[in-house]
Amino acid sequence: GAEGENLGVQPPRRAMELAEQAGLDLVEISPNANPPVCKIMDFGKFKYEQQKRESEARKKQKIIEVKEIKFRPGTDTHDYDVKMRNV
Repeated sequence: GAEGENLGVQPPRRAMELAEQAGLDLVEISPNANPPVCKIMDFGKFKYEQQKRESEARKKQKIIEVKEIKFRPGTDTHDYDVKMRNV
């Protein structure tokens, strides 16, 4: 239902009518389940929240950055230490 309660197995036509009466959309949550699982909700709000979750997950990802330094045979040990500290 519109408040999130479980209405059990419903024929598609009846589910569409219930969603229309509530002024919301019938959103398929799990199409591969048997029978398919649907929810009566605002689809625009659902997409927005899904987008927010995805962007939050991207923020938490750790990006590994590879840095490159060139050393020549004449590089002094102090210069070597300074370059290593900056890395």
